[in-house]
Amino acid sequence: MIIMKKYIYLFLMLLAFTACSSNKKTTDDGNNEMAQQPLGPSFDADSAFAFCAAQCDFGPRIMNSKAHDLCGEWIMNKFKDYGCNVISQQATLTGYDGTQLKGMNIIASYRPELTGRVLLCAHWDSRPWADNDPDSTNWHKPVLAANDGASGVAVMLELARLLKSDTTNLNVGVDFVCFDAEDWGVPMWSDAHYDENSWALGAQHWSLNPHKEGYTARFGILLDMVGGQGAQFWKESTSLQYANNIVKKVWNAAKTVGYGSYFPEKEGGMITDDHVPVNENAKIPTIDIIPYYPDCQQSNFGPTWHTVSDDMEHIDKNTLKAVGQTLIQVLYSE
Repeated sequence: MIIMKKYIYLFLMLLAFTACSSNKKTTDDGNNEMAQQPLGPSFDADSAFAFCAAQCDFGPRIMNSKAHDLCGEWIMNKFKDYGCNVISQQATLTGYDGTQLKGMNIIASYRPELTGRVLLCAHWDSRPWADNDPDSTNWHKPVLAANDGASGVAVMLELARLLKSDTTNLNVGVDFVCFDAEDWGVPMWSDAHYDENSWALGAQHWSLNPHKEGYTARFGILLDMVGGQGAQFWKESTSLQYANNIVKKVWNAAKTVGYGSYFPEKEGGMITDDHVPVNENAKIPTIDIIPYYPDCQQSNFGPTWHTVSDDMEHIDKNTLKAVGQTLIQVLYSE
């Protein structure tokens, strides 16, 4: 009887080991089907919210403006405060109407000595025209761009702040790239022919002229409008085309940290955004975390997109938290 119990015990232990192993099964793309557990520090949404507000305090950061230049200097100094190596990449860019734009991409590198790197990026400029505002008298007014620009930079600044106190547990370097002139695309009220290349001018320049010769990264994640109320982030089509495994990685990370409802297993449309030239020119597999509002009459990007209502009153700390904590999980899982 004692011998029989021993064999039963060993059999049960084998079953438990097999079950445990299956929970950590690795897929063909190298991602765990179920992430082990939440990793890394807690993302502070209050801090990210404050970083978002600080950018808006400069006013609309439209190209060739004093507010734009002052905010750019502030962003660089904040990344420097958090121990990053900061480079400003300046270039004269041509707008859809021939306007010469004094552009500046900002590259802040955490632990630049590490060869294994992850690219995080967002645009920091403001849309010069609220051309999707329901009130046509606002169509030529600039957008404050609390969500459409400032929120992505705010999340990256908070990540940099958290990483400053941790130089041992993270196994990869991180490059935070703030792209300029993303939002100078042809306005809807213009008679000019619509041109996809009129968008993402700073990203186009960087993708062809990286800040470091031969620069590469394991993957990239673009943050665009990551602080809006009621936001959900559906899987964007270009991201699935170029970096399907990174989409899986991020969406699994969101589930692990309890924010799967913000990242539903649904596919959205194809977006012209900064990740397109990064994928096509720099050849870095990069995804776009961008909201999709399927039932919003004003815009599938949400009710404040390219309107004068894109202000701090419409920023949700819960959304910032969901995105920020998901990125923490992704970085600390590398």
